[in-house]
Order: sequence, then C-alpha cells, then structure tokens
Amino acid sequence: MNVLINQPEVDSKKISVIGHSEGGEIVTRIATDNPTTKFDNIVLMAPRIEKPSDQIYYGLVTFPIEYAKQVLDKNHVGSFSLQEALQDQLFLNMIGGNTSLISNKNILEGTNLNKSADKINKDRYVNIDTELRPVLEKRMEKVFEGSKCDNPIEGPCPIYLKSLLDLTSTLGIIDNVSSSTGILILHGQNDSGSRVQQALFLQQKLMELKHPDHTLITYPGLGHHFYPSTRWTTESGPIPDYVLADLYSWLELHSK
Repeated sequence: MNVLINQPEVDSKKISVIGHSEGGEIVTRIATDNPTTKFDNIVLMAPRIEKPSDQIYYGLVTFPIEYAKQVLDKNHVGSFSLQEALQDQLFLNMIGGNTSLISNKNILEGTNLNKSADKINKDRYVNIDTELRPVLEKRMEKVFEGSKCDNPIEGPCPIYLKSLLDLTSTLGIIDNVSSSTGILILHGQNDSGSRVQQALFLQQKLMELKHPDHTLITYPGLGHHFYPSTRWTTESGPIPDYVLADLYSWLELHSK
C-alpha cells in the first residue's frame, strides 16, 4: 500500500481502497494500521466480518447441516435418507465433492457410520446432530491440521492458516477506522461465503459508534461474487451493472 501511495500519479490526499471477501477484511486493517495515511473511503464488498475460525466452522459444519435440515430432512424428524443424500450433488459438494464423507470408513471412523462403503445400507437414515455433525467436525479438524506449504492441494499452508486464525474479527476492529473515513458495504443477500447477517451486525456496530458516514447496500438474489445465486450455491460471472452503478455513484459522491 505504501508503495502505491508513493507513486507520482497517486494523490495521497484522496485515497479510496476497495476489497472483496478476505480483501474486505484486509482493507479494514489497512485503514486502521496506517496512522500516518488518511483514507478518504473504504469499500467492503462481501467482506469477511466474523472471526475467520467462526466463518470456517460455518462453511464446513453449520452450512451443510442447515442444508440437511432444510432440504434433505423432508419430514423434519432430524434425519435424512442416505440414499437420497448420495444422489444430491449440492450436498456432496458441501461435504467434500464426493461420497467419501458419508460412505468412507476412514472418514467416518469413530462414528456409528463406520462401515465400509460396500456394506453401507443406503436405505438407512442419518441423524443430523448425532451422526452427521461429528463427521463434519472431524473433517474440520483435518483442515486445521494444515499441510506443507509446497502442496496447496493438501490444504492451507500452516503459516497462512495460523496467521488467519490469529486475526480478530472485522466487527471487533471497525471502531478503529477514522470517523473521517467513508465506509461503503456491499453484500449479496444469498451470500453463503460471508453471511449477510454479519453485514447487518457491522452496520449496527457503526450506528452504535455514531460513525458519520457509512452505507450498507444489500442485493436480493446475489451471492458472494455478486452474481445471481441461490441460498445454497455460489455462482460466478459478470457483476450486474446496477451493483457497479451503486459503487460508482457512491465513490463519485465521496470523491470531493
């Protein structure tokens, strides 16, 4: 950031910084960790707002459990058909992209689903809280174990993972942003990567702080990448013109 600020074509007295997802989290820290640099505006697009560890838990555990309860558990009895789950590609993607999480002995070791794949009775029902949840939490533990930095396919680099998990939430540091800095928050209402509820909490915190210049705009039907998505899917594509128009109008108004 300091390198960019010192470029001759940059007016260091008029700086706006935009960040998306994890970038939104970073932008907030840039605005608080540079006491000698005044930022006119920061724009947080689908920012990561809660603690990274909480967001990871939501994505790997809570989110697939919500899907199981709202979609797979058709009779609302707290369980779902294993046979139907094995045919639901959305659910399989949530739990790792294939059937291994709910039909592999090694993954399910320590649960009462620890039968080899060829012996599983696919007509049986899986209890969401007592059987599915422990499997998902065990999967999350493996993610936190990390991997070697030279093979990202195996998992996140331990150094990066540790630095990520050590971060406080954006919600916890937003009060350190200067009251003279304008804040724009853009968020899709179908964002499963960074829940829109967190954006509402952030707005509430800014109101409590009496921050003089903050705006939250949410978009029905848009996901984490500001592209039409369902509650359960994250699609990618061009950002709709009306989102870009909102961004441009706000920046134009705040360009002084």
